[in-house]
Amino acid sequence: MSGIRKLAGQTAIYGLSSIVGRMLNYLLVPFYTRIFSPVEYGIVSELYSYSAFLLILFTYGMETAFFNFMQKEKDNKNVYATSLSSVVFTTVILSGLMIAFSDHLASLIRYPGKGEFITWLALIIAFDAITSIPFARLRQQNKAVKFAVIKIINILLNIGFNIFFLVGCQVWVKGDHGILSQLAVTFYSPSIGVGYVFLSNVLASGFTVLLLFREYRYFTFQIDKVLLRNMFVYALPLMIAGFAGMINETLDRAIYKFIAPNPDTALRELGIYSACYKLSIIMTLFIQTFRYAAEPFFFAQHKQDNQRSVYALVMTYFVITCSVIFLAVMLYLDIIQLFIGEKFRSGLGVVPILLMANMCLGIFYNLSMWYKLTEQTQYGAYFSIFGGILTVILLFVLIPLFGYMGAAWATFITYFAMMILSYVTGQKNYPIPYKVKDDFITVVLALMCYGIAYSVQSLFHYKGVLLWVINTLFLFAYLYTIYRINLPDLKIRPSKQQATPANTYKKTD
Repeated sequence: MSGIRKLAGQTAIYGLSSIVGRMLNYLLVPFYTRIFSPVEYGIVSELYSYSAFLLILFTYGMETAFFNFMQKEKDNKNVYATSLSSVVFTTVILSGLMIAFSDHLASLIRYPGKGEFITWLALIIAFDAITSIPFARLRQQNKAVKFAVIKIINILLNIGFNIFFLVGCQVWVKGDHGILSQLAVTFYSPSIGVGYVFLSNVLASGFTVLLLFREYRYFTFQIDKVLLRNMFVYALPLMIAGFAGMINETLDRAIYKFIAPNPDTALRELGIYSACYKLSIIMTLFIQTFRYAAEPFFFAQHKQDNQRSVYALVMTYFVITCSVIFLAVMLYLDIIQLFIGEKFRSGLGVVPILLMANMCLGIFYNLSMWYKLTEQTQYGAYFSIFGGILTVILLFVLIPLFGYMGAAWATFITYFAMMILSYVTGQKNYPIPYKVKDDFITVVLALMCYGIAYSVQSLFHYKGVLLWVINTLFLFAYLYTIYRINLPDLKIRPSKQQATPANTYKKTD
């Protein structure tokens, strides 16, 4: 029990730091969408989507391999030295090539004369790559607090540098503010513009390397060739799965301008789409919180007699929560839309599609615990690769036809298909008595409630306080209906037998 409590405590710290970090990063969205045009924000979104893929290439699954071999090998120092030496060596080569050919790469992705963007991107990825193993070492040593503090400091520094360059310097360079004006004249150039987003990230990531100096003190550059070969064999499937997963998450923004129906407005559309994508933040944060809490909980329940009934119950609560989040966001979208600048709100039509897509992704994560519990983790790679292939096909079909609406539908269809595939496969390998009918009704009622509310509002054109009052009534009506359908039955009867769909999950009369 003490071990589970320790794990839960560390999970809370890692999860809280990640969620707080994401929330802090999201604060940059209203900032960017008010100082940048949709085209400029499209540039930021596109280049960061490239960095997500490149970071997987730079780290090639070595972080997870480090955890695995730290448990297997007796000489932990050798594992740390070999894994970090390998990542540092390849990072220097890859980032060096990016910097050396930065002008050519910038022209290749249609940013001629902006080679500095590629240079800064290379430095960001390089710093993140060489800190991945030290961060993994902190986790391996159960130094959760230090891990969380450094991560949050990195994000705060990034926000601070953004404000310094994009707000402070613009004010100080125009007036007489003493040393502040001198700093602005020295460090600020209006021609860099949106590039300050990347430069701020470079500085913050560079400071993070310094904050981890203690972890580098224990490091000597050495490579055990036999160990490294074994680590590569272990890590390669993880890298492939990582690429496939990243295709699902970010490929739409990486390739949008190359296949958009109107190349002249592609970057503007990408900026609008990326900003509206952020409005699914509440669903995203809930799913991330759930993942941090659920995995240790599921493993802790695995040896209990009625564990499968518990898993089904968790799914029902998860679906209810996601459905409520979906409905609340859509009913109060006139308020939530204020999170992004007015120039970006023409893309609000993607929000319900992306919310439902994220719900499907969350259900997929919940369903996919079966292959982790049964140690059949190869299915995780299969699902990711399937999703990646489907995403590529759908994006190339739908974006040229429907623009960013096609990108949103491609995301939804992919996650929905992955959810169905995981459910069908899981029920064959590890049957769990999910309340599929009731969970489905919960989601459908949320969609119907939103549809009715939207139709009523369109018919009578009410706004402001009256709109909020009426939509609040719709929300409470939905909550009451869901309570009547689901909650009276959400009880688990203890069972002394191994749980199966037939003998462990019964409704309470």
